[in-house]
Amino acid sequence: MGDDGTNTPPAHALAARGVVDNLVGYSLYGDYAEESPPARIVEGVAKGDVDVAIVWGPLAGYFAKRQSVELTLTPVMPEKEPPLRFAFSIAMGVRKGNKELRDEIDAVLARKRSEIDRILDEYGVPRVPQNQPEAPAREGKQ
Repeated sequence: MGDDGTNTPPAHALAARGVVDNLVGYSLYGDYAEESPPARIVEGVAKGDVDVAIVWGPLAGYFAKRQSVELTLTPVMPEKEPPLRFAFSIAMGVRKGNKELRDEIDAVLARKRSEIDRILDEYGVPRVPQNQPEAPAREGKQ
């Protein structure tokens, strides 16, 4: 655990609190000869090897739903960890000036929102509430 910028935001947050003596590291990469190496961290909680894990939401949700014991997911809210970021919006981009494609993608996303939400729920992907309404993309910020 160093302050060299190579650790994840959760590792930095825990180190800033002096919580490093009992940390167990898990690799997202692991041995891909085994099935789903990123699942090990969630399995560690399910088996009782660790008490708590800080995991990227989509991975945590997906693998938590597949454990034999019920696990509780609690998003780390970004406003509680400045200056570290724990929540990120996901966006799509198109070539600058391609308003037609941008508008078509926006329309499809709006039309399919309930289907997209259903798929995210099916895979256990947690979402944090938006603090502000989403602003439409603007020219030059595409």
